[in-house]
Amino acid sequence: MSRANPLRNPGPVDPPAEHVSEPAAYDPLRLCIFATVALLGWLGGPWVLAVFAALGFAGYWKARRGGLLTSRCFLRDTRLVLTYLALLFAVAGYGVWSLVTS
Repeated sequence: MSRANPLRNPGPVDPPAEHVSEPAAYDPLRLCIFATVALLGWLGGPWVLAVFAALGFAGYWKARRGGLLTSRCFLRDTRLVLTYLALLFAVAGYGVWSLVTS
């Protein structure tokens, strides 16, 4: 009787039944995050927008300097993301200025 060759490819093998799992259900976590950020923005006004825009800009600036050219953000190109965040910061600055001077 000969031993089976362990290097021989036996072909496709079905995984054991206990390792087969159902696909994970869609978790709309991002939508919850967006709603929370919107609530914070509504409660805090332009101050919160300025903080989030500044944090985002600093994070993307550091990532771009580290070599990140494409983001998972809707805008994809990190230059566009940086421009968008800078614009948000400018709008927030105008909002803060109008609150302070009124």
